[in-house]
Amino acid sequence: MLKKVDYKTLLFFVGLFVVVGGLERTGILTLISNMIGKISGGNFYIMLAIIIWISAVASAFIDNIPFAATMIPVINNLAITQGIHLSVLAWTLAMGTDIGGSATPIGASANVVGIATATKNGHIIKWGRYCKVMVPATMIVLLLTTILVYIRYL
Repeated sequence: MLKKVDYKTLLFFVGLFVVVGGLERTGILTLISNMIGKISGGNFYIMLAIIIWISAVASAFIDNIPFAATMIPVINNLAITQGIHLSVLAWTLAMGTDIGGSATPIGASANVVGIATATKNGHIIKWGRYCKVMVPATMIVLLLTTILVYIRYL
């Protein structure tokens, strides 16, 4: 049974959680919250766009589950300091992290497992080929999502 364990995938997730924990402990998340509030100038729509797009870009390289969990203090702080309903920020974060995970082979657990499984079966999917197809598709979906969020919360 130990021979069937995919140690590369397992070590990937261990390292990932270590990095995310480090970001939380160093206070970087508070800095991010303050920066989003300052850049947006309190503008609701700019803040939503920042959250969607930053979450998507980050989730392309960091697994979406630990990233979203790490960003919870950021959106909580924004809700309090900017007077925006937390549910709106939570939906925005969820959509950005979910969609962004599609952009790269390591952006989502399913991508890592799927590519590892394909490789074991002789179908090698390289980074360049994957990203050439998925980055433009991800950007189109993010643009549409941003527009739909704006329409929803007008």
